[in-house]
Amino acid sequence: MVESKAEKAEVGREDVEADKENMDVEEPAADAPMKVFTVEILRLIKDMQLQHGLRHGDFQRYRGYCSRRVKRLRKTLNLPQGDRRHYKKRNVTLANLEKPNSDERFLHIPLMLAERTWSYAMQLRQESNTEPRKRFHLIEKLRKSCVYALQLQDLCASDRCDARTKLEAEAYSAWIHGSLHFELGLWQSAAENLKKAQVIYENLAQAMPEEEQTVYRAKVEELQPSLRYCAYNVGENASVNDLLEMRGQAGLLGNLSHLVAQTKAESMEAFQMMEWRGRSVTVRPEKVRLFLLSIQELGRSIEKAKDYPAKIEMLESVLLDCKDAIAAIKDEIKQDPKLRQPAAGEAGGPAGGGLIGIQYLLAYMSYTRLKLTLERNLFLVAQAKLTLDDPNVAEKTPLASGGGKKTKPQDLSRLYEIILQNVTEMQQLGGMEHDAAYQAEMEQLALSFRAFRCYYIAITLVAMKRWREAVAMYERSRKYASDASSSKTPCKDFDLRGELKQLIATIEGCKFSAHAYSVLEDDTADDTVLFGKSQKSSKPLYERLSHYKEDATLNSRNPNVFKLIPEMEPIPAKPLFFDLALNFVDFPSLDDKIEQKGSTGKGATAGMSGFVKGLFGWGGGGASK
Repeated sequence: MVESKAEKAEVGREDVEADKENMDVEEPAADAPMKVFTVEILRLIKDMQLQHGLRHGDFQRYRGYCSRRVKRLRKTLNLPQGDRRHYKKRNVTLANLEKPNSDERFLHIPLMLAERTWSYAMQLRQESNTEPRKRFHLIEKLRKSCVYALQLQDLCASDRCDARTKLEAEAYSAWIHGSLHFELGLWQSAAENLKKAQVIYENLAQAMPEEEQTVYRAKVEELQPSLRYCAYNVGENASVNDLLEMRGQAGLLGNLSHLVAQTKAESMEAFQMMEWRGRSVTVRPEKVRLFLLSIQELGRSIEKAKDYPAKIEMLESVLLDCKDAIAAIKDEIKQDPKLRQPAAGEAGGPAGGGLIGIQYLLAYMSYTRLKLTLERNLFLVAQAKLTLDDPNVAEKTPLASGGGKKTKPQDLSRLYEIILQNVTEMQQLGGMEHDAAYQAEMEQLALSFRAFRCYYIAITLVAMKRWREAVAMYERSRKYASDASSSKTPCKDFDLRGELKQLIATIEGCKFSAHAYSVLEDDTADDTVLFGKSQKSSKPLYERLSHYKEDATLNSRNPNVFKLIPEMEPIPAKPLFFDLALNFVDFPSLDDKIEQKGSTGKGATAGMSGFVKGLFGWGGGGASK
């Protein structure tokens, strides 16, 4: 029989799983504490179902996988059911879990047995459409699945399992029983069991981190149509009200609230929670948790630094750790394909509503990196201001202790240009494009830094004595500063409103100073024309008759009035023509006008000359003709 590619791939995956199971068996130390098991039942069965046939509705393939999986587990855990000749049934008991070298995969055996019988029942349901007698076999398989589900629930109720595993086992058992009663037409009992499973899954979704909520919410939505159908068959008003009151019924869900609280506490202990812009996210990667713990006291460490170079060096070292943390998050996203795209319709906080937890954490870490880079650049600006050569400042600040040349205003304008590039990257941060509050804060920050950049460009123009351009840049800087200071959404991490007010006050005086210099320059030019200060000009007098300038050279022996010898100017040259048509013109014969001398001695000469003439087409009888 020729095997399909899917079957070959499935066999290869099962071989890899068997190797892992054989390798994972470890003998714990004698004095080791009892290990508490955690089995994510719903996520485990969903992953197996999607990988082994149920993506295409192939229940028979999934049933075969469950059988092979049970066989491998019994072999790995040394729990065989007899030998080749004799069969002896051996179920998983509490004694298997209470052993020092116990393994959580003992719980997988009843789970896989329940899944095997359930998948067989679903296969029979498909076949019962054409063969109604198979419906009885379907009911028997579902009953058997309920037996295994109860066995799993009893095992998970021991102290060796944590609260999450207990809740999941209870919900799984309720769902299997609800499916059986649904097929039997026991609508009230089916509705109670299905509602019980739905309530447990809802509470688990609320207790779990955001990236783990998707599978539970999907299961809740999956149970909703069956519940509506049960409510329709029972009678809408009475059944719906009874089901809504199930959450408060005593004894139905047992200690559900206690177990949910315990699960939430265990989740909080296992992972650190990070909150940014009103949304909490679980931090799983170890490097990211260590980085977030290390930057909690970063502000105090920077304040204790002696000078700006020490602060800059400290921030650069933190930036390297931040890049390593971001790389760890990206590696985790690459390893799990489910994390690469956000789930459709997933609810989020006020910021980044379409991002799952790990992607929102990546956005926060990218923002942290850009924020640290921005702080480093601001320290560079503060260091450069210590040695700034500013013509608007009356008292010069002494040079830094290290010495060196003064900072030019154009150097500061370049630094602010780099800072604006950082703000642009913060605006284009993935997942934050549709957050209006965040974008408003970034726009206010960009306006603030544009104001400072325009201010230092204006100082550069003042040094070049370009007064009018300087006045225009001062005015633009004042406009940016006014818009930024009047914004209703200032940036929380960078509050520059105090510096902007000081900048506006400085700009007022600088602008009037530049305007005064501009007017003074114009008056100086007018005085030159009116009062006739002596100026030399290279142009002759006849070319500048409309402008009066006192030129002392006009009274000298060589006045520059007119150039008697004009300068050479290029003109077009006369074209050359070559008469090539002369070689193709036939001229008339002139033999009759030439005197003939009939001497014999000269006949040879005449014949020779005639030959030459005939060669060039002159004379001859042929020519006359």
